[in-house]
Amino acid sequence: MQDAASRLKTLFEQLSGASLPVRLRAWDGSTAGPPEAPVLVVRNRRALRRLLWKPGELGLARAWVAGDLGIDGDLYAVLDLVAEHVWERDEDARSLAEALRAPDARAAIRGLLKLAGPAVLLPPEPPAEEVRARHRHTRHTDRRAVSHHYDVGNDFYEAVLGPSMVYSCAYWSAADGTTTLEAAQRDKLDLICRKLGLTPGTRLLDVGCGWGSMAVHAAREYGVNVVGVTLSQEQAAYARKRVADEGLTDRVEIRVQDYRDVTDGPYDAISSIGMAEHVGADKYLEYAEDLYRLLAPGGRLLNHQISRRPQRDERMYSVDGFIDAYVFPDGELAPVGTTVTQLECAGFEVRDVESLREHYALTLRAWVTNLEARWAQAVALVGPARARVWRLYMAASALGFERNRIGVNQVLAVRPPEGGASGLPLRARTWGA
Repeated sequence: MQDAASRLKTLFEQLSGASLPVRLRAWDGSTAGPPEAPVLVVRNRRALRRLLWKPGELGLARAWVAGDLGIDGDLYAVLDLVAEHVWERDEDARSLAEALRAPDARAAIRGLLKLAGPAVLLPPEPPAEEVRARHRHTRHTDRRAVSHHYDVGNDFYEAVLGPSMVYSCAYWSAADGTTTLEAAQRDKLDLICRKLGLTPGTRLLDVGCGWGSMAVHAAREYGVNVVGVTLSQEQAAYARKRVADEGLTDRVEIRVQDYRDVTDGPYDAISSIGMAEHVGADKYLEYAEDLYRLLAPGGRLLNHQISRRPQRDERMYSVDGFIDAYVFPDGELAPVGTTVTQLECAGFEVRDVESLREHYALTLRAWVTNLEARWAQAVALVGPARARVWRLYMAASALGFERNRIGVNQVLAVRPPEGGASGLPLRARTWGA
């Protein structure tokens, strides 16, 4: 009788019609697959049961988060090798179901059922870290989604993000390791300040202010008055302490407040950095209109947002199952063209769009390096399952940016004053650097 790894290799190749791209090590100690390839460790039969009950990405994610699957070697290499069989298949549920009706596939599934053991009749419980998102985007559900992602402990975020405590794409001057993550994040904040044309006395609203990095930088370096809003109690407490430690309490106010409830405009400038992904497609025009309302005529908006590739039929778009269940509940990505159109529909004049796609890949790899270097600390802070969530999500996202499956863009827009003058220089791309 074949050992478990050899049987898994045969079953994989029957189901996929392709050679096994990685080496397998099974729960019985057996191995199979290319000898020099990185190793995917199948620690128990429960991993198979998860895949049988939830074929594809979500089943793999559950097995990874629960510790039923592991990787011995380069995580990026394994993800890259399996990507075409998981993330890049581009199959909907109906086409997958049809493929599984083929005789070879049905035989392979019977083999998997036998290998998974008698407990396969009962679906394994999802890991406790999984949430069920509904994409309603009410104030209550948005607050709950933000709390799930951000209120896991500031110490954990410090371990991953480093001293800058900026949780968005950095702006790298070099990709060869000569630029530090902290320098690249400082340069990103400064780039945004220059695009917004901040000067002493400017009134800035920072929507989704995180741990206060943008607010502190703008107030300290440009002398502006800042209101930062977040839905996270833990972020707000951390940001307020930073503001106090910097001696900026007279110029920076941090609120736990929904941006839709901000009524003390107009502001001269608004920064929204890595927040709009939480808004949702159905609410995006409302988001744009709210920011337009809060800006003074001639005021600038800098919208820094992750994007996805457009689809020929946008009705076929579905939210990434792993990200939705474990990372950003209720998050949705839009093509950059859709974002620009919605901002224009709200009344903005879009003046500049800059892609930072490669910059985000570098940022994510730096965060993964931080997490792996502080793995024991991270596990002690949030538990092994959530630490595994973050390692997988950041590494897979880095590859997504590198392979142009997702992007990130800074969109600079102006609320046009009467008469139409934008207030920007004729050749603005230097941004006063």
